[in-house]
Amino acid sequence: MLVKRDIRRRVDRAAAHFDEADFVHAVTREGLLERLDPLVIDVRTVLDLGAATGSTGRALRKRFRRTHVVSLDLSRPMLMRARRSWLATVSRVQADAERLPFADGAFDLVVTNQLLPWLPDPAQVFSEVARVLKKGGVFAFATLGPDSFRELATAWAAVDDGSHVNRFADMHDIGDALVRARLQDPVLDVDRLSVTYGNPDKLFADLTRAGGRNSLADRGRGLVGRTRFQAMTEALAGTDPDGRIRLDLELVYGHCWGCGPGVDATDFRVDATRIPLRR
Repeated sequence: MLVKRDIRRRVDRAAAHFDEADFVHAVTREGLLERLDPLVIDVRTVLDLGAATGSTGRALRKRFRRTHVVSLDLSRPMLMRARRSWLATVSRVQADAERLPFADGAFDLVVTNQLLPWLPDPAQVFSEVARVLKKGGVFAFATLGPDSFRELATAWAAVDDGSHVNRFADMHDIGDALVRARLQDPVLDVDRLSVTYGNPDKLFADLTRAGGRNSLADRGRGLVGRTRFQAMTEALAGTDPDGRIRLDLELVYGHCWGCGPGVDATDFRVDATRIPLRR
């Protein structure tokens, strides 16, 4: 389980250099946009969840003309980082994706690029997306699958029994959660991305600049120590014949449709035309 407070602190600190290390976000951003192309949807309002420095929001604004984009993130430093390049038709909102400050059915399109890996439980966010999405609107997302960072997890496992690497949700579990949130007809697919590093220093520098360091609740609270860390990096380098570090990422893309605001369980409605006449 992830600790939201720790995630926010790491992301706040990463804001200044996030754009230098967001190449995975850039790949999945393009994948998201490509998968939106075949969809027939009249887009006037867009919500970019987990917007970071706003790259996805700006790309959506260029893709869908005459559209108002709302970029939402929990981190104020992330939102402030892109203030100079913000378009007039893009709004910034600092808020929690689990408690969206918007009216029911406010958006035609909700997009999130790599927010789901940071969520302790995506179910509440999916429910909020279903609430603010118009009937017939689209929710599109990119996330990481359980095969991501397996090499890093294996290298740590060779050193100790601690929790060092996040456990990413399976594609089928995500699909089930979307359906439970009343989002309709989910379609998911998987792509792969391999990233190679010449040395561990560059790898962990990129993870730090992207805010991707350990935020697990059951992680060890003490320092890892130079000896253990060196043993881990040696095990990690041993996964490639030439000693380089290769990480394989499982990229999961999905989209589904909104069905409009839900009906309160205590709200009973009867169609008067179906009441039989009393004889």
